[in-house]
Amino acid sequence: MATFTSDGLEIAFDAREPAPGGSWLILVHGFASNRHEGWRRTGWYAALERRGMGFAALDQRGHGDSAKPHDPALYGRAAMARDVLALMDHLGAARADLFGYSMGSRTALEVALTAPDRVSNLILGGVGDALFTPRETASTGAMAAAMRAADPESLTEPMLRSFRQFADEQGEDREALAACTEATNPPLDPAVLATLPMPVRVIAGMQDRLAGDPEALAARFAYGKGVVLPGCDHFSAIPHGLTKAAVFDFLDGLDEEDPWGR
Repeated sequence: MATFTSDGLEIAFDAREPAPGGSWLILVHGFASNRHEGWRRTGWYAALERRGMGFAALDQRGHGDSAKPHDPALYGRAAMARDVLALMDHLGAARADLFGYSMGSRTALEVALTAPDRVSNLILGGVGDALFTPRETASTGAMAAAMRAADPESLTEPMLRSFRQFADEQGEDREALAACTEATNPPLDPAVLATLPMPVRVIAGMQDRLAGDPEALAARFAYGKGVVLPGCDHFSAIPHGLTKAAVFDFLDGLDEEDPWGR
């Protein structure tokens, strides 16, 4: 297992070197997931290897094989973004393409806002215009409570129960996940998205209740485009072939011209 240090925390990652002259794709998983569940098991490692692409996937702090502090103050978006930039430094990557999913999209977006000169292309998966909806204290408290519940059968809200079951299946540290949800962050300013200089793709399933409208979010970027995946929800989109096709077409520069003239 490869690791690097960020903010004094040990962060685990996998990496496949790009070919000479090639670029890195950094993969940032979602909440309660990890690099193996979010990217290896869902076929992304294999698909990227078949294409001969260089990539690196980290376990975000509090997840997988990375350090799992129980202090909410250590889980702000800025801190999570520092881990990604520290990974790029560790790899010697001055610039990279970024692909985040769900919570990982929030981290990837924060990286782009913090260091736009280091991001060549930005892919935000599993998010949409709900990104601008402030997270209510009651909502974050409910997720933290779900992670701390002694009996998952006591959870009646389907989405909370799904995330709790997912965390249990991965053997995650639920107290660390609870702390992650309790982190405080400044509200995202929609106007600042238009200042980003890189191309952006926002990809979400048509049935994704958590994300909102990906096209509405994409419209906020100067060079953004939204992709709606038919038949996909928040959990089924990440392994789906439609998601891989959208990502690879974007990185290959093949989706700029719409053959239907829309």
